[in-house]
Amino acid sequence: MKFKIKPIRSEKEYRLAMKRIDELIALNPTEGTEAYDELDLISTLVEVYENKHYKIDAPDPIKAVQYIMEERGLNQKDLVKYFNGSKASVSSFLAGRRELSKKMIKALHEGLGIPYEILMT
Repeated sequence: MKFKIKPIRSEKEYRLAMKRIDELIALNPTEGTEAYDELDLISTLVEVYENKHYKIDAPDPIKAVQYIMEERGLNQKDLVKYFNGSKASVSSFLAGRRELSKKMIKALHEGLGIPYEILMT
C-alpha cells in the first residue's frame, strides 16, 4: 500500500502512517533505497504528530525519587546524604511539604542520576 507523504492531521491518517511504517519495516530496507527514504519521512511525520497529540509530561520530582528508591531498594534513610543529612527534609520532601534546594538537586542528580530537568519541576 502506498502512503501519500503529507502532514498527518487526524487519528485516521496517523493509524495509516503507522500501518505503512510496519509494512516498510517488514521489508528491512537498506539505506539509500526508496523504501528506506519513505520510512524515514513517514517516521518523521509520525513523530511530529505524536509530539503534538501524545505529549508525555516528565514525572514530578517526588515520583522520580520514589521510582529510583523502589528500583534500587532504597529507603528514606538511604536518601539522608542527599538532603544535607536531614531525615526530616527527606520525609517532608516525599510528603510534598518541602521543595528541593539547589544543593539537594545537585546531590540527587550526581548521586542517583536523576536528570536536572525532572528535579527542577
